[in-house]
Amino acid sequence: MEALFIHPFVTLFVVIDPIGTAPLFASLTHGAAAGQRRAMALRGTLLAGIILVAFAVLGEPLLRTLGVGLPAFRVGGGILLLLLSIDMVFARKSGGSNPTEVEQKEAMRREDVSVFPLAFPLIAGPGAMTSVVLLAGPGLDDPSRLGALLGVLVLVLAIALALLLVAGRLAALLGVTGVNVIGRIFGVILAALASQFILDGLGAHLPLGS
Repeated sequence: MEALFIHPFVTLFVVIDPIGTAPLFASLTHGAAAGQRRAMALRGTLLAGIILVAFAVLGEPLLRTLGVGLPAFRVGGGILLLLLSIDMVFARKSGGSNPTEVEQKEAMRREDVSVFPLAFPLIAGPGAMTSVVLLAGPGLDDPSRLGALLGVLVLVLAIALALLLVAGRLAALLGVTGVNVIGRIFGVILAALASQFILDGLGAHLPLGS
């Protein structure tokens, strides 16, 4: 139960961070009509879902084609997630999960932000794509395990969409401080998950704990 649902849910929820994404979406769509915001939220979430499902199903076979083993990817992906967690703890916006300052200025000039930056990198960013590959890797030969992961992914994306649809009210309720506090808590959790990915990757080749 924990391996199939709880661990993937916590990992994806923390990495995708729907609570932190919604206020940024509200800022990017300030002044847009309510119907337009809903349409962008739906399109962005759907496109992000397609990207993440593709990475979950094709990521590990692609790594094998490139000659990269899953343990090596666990170490590299764990390091990436660890760096992302440090940014979250210190409330720093990095290009790993958010548009850079230049990209955000470009996004503010766009009428439709559903593809960039909502789908990528806010929802389906490098951290989320790395996470689904790591979570799906051990279960690609087990349809029930892969199905459970995809079900969890759909649930997290549904929560993200629900929060995007009430982004303005959520931003007003939490404020900048509230969003940062939640982000810091998520950052600590993500740091622990990232460390476990690294240890698992190293443990496949090194006699850790012996």
